[in-house]
Amino acid sequence: MTTQILFQIQLGLGYVAWLLCFGVYGLPWLSSMDRVAAQRAIATLHSFRFFGLVFLLPGVVGPNLPAGFAAFAAYGDFVTGLLAILALLTVRFRQLFWTFVVAFNLTGMVDLIADYYHAIQAGLPEHAEQLGATYAIPIIYVPLLMITHIAAFWLLLRPRQSVA
Repeated sequence: MTTQILFQIQLGLGYVAWLLCFGVYGLPWLSSMDRVAAQRAIATLHSFRFFGLVFLLPGVVGPNLPAGFAAFAAYGDFVTGLLAILALLTVRFRQLFWTFVVAFNLTGMVDLIADYYHAIQAGLPEHAEQLGATYAIPIIYVPLLMITHIAAFWLLLRPRQSVA
């Protein structure tokens, strides 16, 4: 199998596995919480996106990793992570908290979609070995990030449940 096919199979299966797990455990758990607690849980996961800066470290990724992909992905993750941290720090100031919740989810989702676009444009699937030690990020971590962004918007947009 080619590198491109292996990468695409693993990426697709990353989504399948996380959707199965999230459908059974994550979504019921988040749905059982009040709106603030659910968004805090999602923000906590995304607060670790500063880790995306690893794409900029020589020696961690291969020397032929498409440069346009690496920088954009790294800084998009970094900004999203900072916004998620700001949401967590402002939870007592509800208007500010909700602003940061929307901001990190919008920024993060746009970042991931743009990363997919840049990866395809740069031919990253054909050169996935250049991801080096970061290979697990798009295969394991990114699907969970995208799924939780979608869940965050779903939780924001669903009608409030009244307590009986």
